[in-house]
Amino acid sequence: MSVKVIIPTPLRVFASKRDSAEFPAASVGEALRKLTTEFGDLRKHLYTDDGKLRSFVNVYLNDEDIRYLGKEETPVKDGDVVSIVPSIAGGSWFGLFQ
Repeated sequence: MSVKVIIPTPLRVFASKRDSAEFPAASVGEALRKLTTEFGDLRKHLYTDDGKLRSFVNVYLNDEDIRYLGKEETPVKDGDVVSIVPSIAGGSWFGLFQ
């Protein structure tokens, strides 16, 4: 079962400039773990030191915010799309990813 993970523009520099990656996964969390395993530099931008998604990182399964589903345990099926969407609140947020 393959899931597509969309990588936002500011994070592509940490993912070999790719805009997406596909992985076999059973949950959103598994897809994100595989993404950060393949592109290790992404991990510090998505997760805190204790392994939690950073507060300014929003994750969607298709068009649904995973916070209102099963969070990272949300199951996925073949063809689903996981989107990483950094929050933007005034000023330049690009600096958050450097």
